[in-house]
Amino acid sequence: MTLQARHNELTHQVTSTVLAVGFLCLALVVGFGFFATQQADGEALKKQKTFVANGLAQQIQNVQREQESIAVWDDAVVKAKERDDPWMRDNLGEWMHEYYGHDRIYVLDEYDAPIHAMHDGKTVEPPLYGEDQGALAPYVERLRRILAEAAKAESDEATPKLIVSDLAVVAGQPTILSIMPIVPSTDQIAQEPGSEYLHVTVKYLDGEVIGKIAEQYQLADARLATDRPEAGAAIPFENAEGTALGYIAWQQDRPGLTLIRKTSPALIGGAIMAMGVLVFLLRRLRRASSQLQRSQDQAQYLAFHDTLTGLPNRALFEDRLKRALVAVKRDKDRIALLYLDLDRFKHVNDTFGHPAGDELVRQTALRLDQAVREVDTVARLGGDEFAIILVGIKDVRTAEDVSGQLLGDLSRPFQLADDQVFVGASIGIAISPDFGADPDDLLRKADIALYEAKRGGRGRYQVFAGDMDDLLLRRRTVESDLRTALTTGDQIKLLYQPIYGADCETVLGAEALIRWDHPVHGALSPSHFVGIAEERGMIGLLGGWVLREACSFAAASDLPWLAVNVSPLQLRDENFASDLFAIMETAGVEPRRIQLEITEGVLLENTPATTAVLKELRGRGVRIALDDFGTGYSSVNYLRRYSIDKLKIDRSFVRQLGSSDESTAIVKALVDLAAALGIQVTAEGVETVQQRDALVAMGCQELQGFLLSPPLSRSQIGTGTAEPEQALAG
Repeated sequence: MTLQARHNELTHQVTSTVLAVGFLCLALVVGFGFFATQQADGEALKKQKTFVANGLAQQIQNVQREQESIAVWDDAVVKAKERDDPWMRDNLGEWMHEYYGHDRIYVLDEYDAPIHAMHDGKTVEPPLYGEDQGALAPYVERLRRILAEAAKAESDEATPKLIVSDLAVVAGQPTILSIMPIVPSTDQIAQEPGSEYLHVTVKYLDGEVIGKIAEQYQLADARLATDRPEAGAAIPFENAEGTALGYIAWQQDRPGLTLIRKTSPALIGGAIMAMGVLVFLLRRLRRASSQLQRSQDQAQYLAFHDTLTGLPNRALFEDRLKRALVAVKRDKDRIALLYLDLDRFKHVNDTFGHPAGDELVRQTALRLDQAVREVDTVARLGGDEFAIILVGIKDVRTAEDVSGQLLGDLSRPFQLADDQVFVGASIGIAISPDFGADPDDLLRKADIALYEAKRGGRGRYQVFAGDMDDLLLRRRTVESDLRTALTTGDQIKLLYQPIYGADCETVLGAEALIRWDHPVHGALSPSHFVGIAEERGMIGLLGGWVLREACSFAAASDLPWLAVNVSPLQLRDENFASDLFAIMETAGVEPRRIQLEITEGVLLENTPATTAVLKELRGRGVRIALDDFGTGYSSVNYLRRYSIDKLKIDRSFVRQLGSSDESTAIVKALVDLAAALGIQVTAEGVETVQQRDALVAMGCQELQGFLLSPPLSRSQIGTGTAEPEQALAG
């Protein structure tokens, strides 16, 4: 064989092999495509059948629930036995047709004789019951047996459900049938067993009912059929004995076949023209697209979800609340807004540290999310505050029932590491449209209701009432309590959190933190009562108390310096500096041992009074620290203009060190900025060894957080020489 022939044969073999592999791959792809199509169509059909079955079961449950709303009623017992036909027409008969669409209603006395009848929304003569008696009698007898068994049952035995419902043929039509005894709703009316009147309701299983199921689950061409149709999908609807009364049919959704029909020309053409190149490009394009999509999805997720719990954040919550309120106006529906927070969250944070507090928030979010329906919204607004939107509720009782369930779920112990923690919660409820349709106003009213729930003892829920809308009274109450607390001095106290050097051993100073142990509300967040103090003109009184207490401690302590937070309103007082120096002189504290922590808002105000006060303070040796730096809008110009002595990096950035490249870069930039300006820098909220090591490596000079020490009482911190491990254990 010549070389050319061998070359041709090898070429032929290679070509044949490649073609064979190509055709095999094509056959596998086509075969898999058809298999996937069948599987997808089968799964879609299975889901649709489940949806229809669930929808039918829901319709039966709706009929039971609607009937129960009038059958369990003191007035119904009395009026039925009085045979008050006008009352029964308005409440037991025609009303059920008008509001719920029930087609036939009968009221039977204790001997199963008809005393009231309604057909298609009109009251008819009771003897017309005879038309349906043959179909209804077995179900009536079954309910009478159940009532007799219930009457004979011992008190500790399980009571059977006093209702009989089924799918049945009544008046020649398939229907949803439900029979309940008319019983009292309170203990004020006694009814002898066996004397119960019966309420019989019949709702045709017609196009309207099927239409609701079809609309809910997006079924095409849904209809009733007496026999199984040859085309499309269908499920039988059967009575309790398994007898098929007919079929619910619809046009089957075939996503797999639809997809094949749409894409097969493009797939075949692409495979013939450039299969190899296409696979190569698609592989890389898919990889790049997936990465981009993941990035976009992550960014979208972070923008509208809380990073700690995964729940919707305030932005998404406000959007969903607005949408829900629009639906309320459009559909004449009702929603409930539940505002919830934990009762002992601050205690958990102070006792076990912020990681335990974060875990408590995560577990709380999980319980809340599992307790509501998928159509409802659970959002975290911040800290231990959550908001829940309940849509399509019937009345305020529904919101109360859900709130009671939530309180029960949150009363169960939480497992935090090796400790069990009991916290509980309080809930404020506002209903729309009862109390308006403005989102901010509804949230405000829910917040007021929450405040009242806490005032009532915590661990409870409170529905907003009109007389709660007096915010002035609320603030005056807190103002009065705060004045009393400052006068007695036995509720408000200062704790001191040590601030360590970069070696994590040397205590450089401490920060004074105010705490209010309210006799009614327990531990109150400073952000709560300080804000009210500012609004009610009490910040001078509160701030003066804090400064006197802090200076007194500093004078008795060996700490090099003590940091105290001051309100922007205090700095607007032109006498603030002189008052502070008077307090220092009385306590015997040098100004250089006091640091005042201010917020970025003070710099942004840039008022002459504030500028003069800061200048006078720094001129006498008081150092100024900018607290929560990076969360506001300060610029380098402001830092230069006010000659800030120290920057405090907010704990929100520190918490994400090691888990967020963006936060790590921000913290590094802030440390470098402080170094460039010759400003000291303190990192707040250091809670892990990894955070500590990262901050030290960046050049951070001062560290503060639970890893080193929690806030300590005056006696615990002593002279400021406690070791970090000892402080943490304390």
